[in-house]
Amino acid sequence: MDIMQVEDVSYSFGALKIMEDISFSSQMDQFVSLIGPSGCGKSTLLRIMAGLIKPDTGKVLYRGKEVVEPIKEISFVFQDFGLLPWLTNLENVKIGLSASDMDDDKKTEVAKKLLAKFKLDGFENSYPNMLSGGMKQRIGVARAIASEPRVLLMDEPFSSVDELTAETLRSDIIHMLKSNDISVNTVVMVTHNVEEAVELSDKIVILSNKPSHVKEIKTVELKHPRSRRDPEFMDLVDHVYGVLTE
Repeated sequence: MDIMQVEDVSYSFGALKIMEDISFSSQMDQFVSLIGPSGCGKSTLLRIMAGLIKPDTGKVLYRGKEVVEPIKEISFVFQDFGLLPWLTNLENVKIGLSASDMDDDKKTEVAKKLLAKFKLDGFENSYPNMLSGGMKQRIGVARAIASEPRVLLMDEPFSSVDELTAETLRSDIIHMLKSNDISVNTVVMVTHNVEEAVELSDKIVILSNKPSHVKEIKTVELKHPRSRRDPEFMDLVDHVYGVLTE
């Protein structure tokens, strides 16, 4: 079943056309990666999917209904964490519940449970500047899923941390998708890292240079956990690189 559909989306910055007639879908329990050259509009496309930017033409559908503004069922994880430095980590997570009708005690309870789930219990009253990059991104993910969205949109979520931390975060995200107590069942991620896309994705949408269009949609059928040393993994990485550089 298609959860999100991008249908013939085009967008321009002034006279500069960024993307043209982009179409793809994401399904239940599916991880989709968007990958393409720098400047091809990947992050802009993700913001269009979130209802933050209106396309020039085309539309985005969530469960068959057009997305024209941000909705509760779709949440966003920013590349640069997007945490407010004057708020504690607990307060940053509670921002994700700002539209909820819960009382403050209940919001605090939910936020504390999420921090514990992401191994951040004990840091509730600390501030973001006291955390490592990986811990900050966990706060960002916890805030994004606090409102119990169904779809999680992630804009290069691991690019601001070192590779060892990124490896742990990628494992956390896959584990989260399989968890019954997390509402998210669909992830769409922008990445520039081909190996990362192959490691995480069920589907990879490969975009061209601007004005970007879909060059290929590649299904990934490798079982998790995936090893980067697996010959099938390496073959798929080579294939995606080949399409990107055609």
